[in-house]
Amino acid sequence: MAAVNADSRRATPSVPGRLAVPTGVLAAVAAAFAYVGAVDPNEPGHYPVCPLLHYTGLYCPGCGGLRSAHAFVHGDLPAALHANALAVLGYLAFAVLWTVWVVHAVRGRPLRIDPRPGLVWSLGALLLVFTVVRNLPFGGWLHP
Repeated sequence: MAAVNADSRRATPSVPGRLAVPTGVLAAVAAAFAYVGAVDPNEPGHYPVCPLLHYTGLYCPGCGGLRSAHAFVHGDLPAALHANALAVLGYLAFAVLWTVWVVHAVRGRPLRIDPRPGLVWSLGALLLVFTVVRNLPFGGWLHP
């Protein structure tokens, strides 16, 4: 008697089934942006203070991210870029990756993200340069 392969019995999920996880992720991100859009981070008392900024006076790469998201939700791109330009690039990168994920899901192909070491090191260097420059005197335009 031949053994039945468990994978051959498993039915391929339908398109709505394959879109369930990307849709859930989008819903969670949209809910977070809706909350930050409704609760202004420019008013004190709503969000915790950045510990690095509080104790050292230095801006971390995430400082201004909530203000950036708030401005982005309200359609104020210049204010969002001023609060944290790197965060705005992150929002756009998420949108592109999410769209690619959805296209792969519709086609029934898994999305494999396998960044090359050079890309990972480049992103790390960008993050480091952004952090250092925003804390130097001539980088004041990058302060949130």
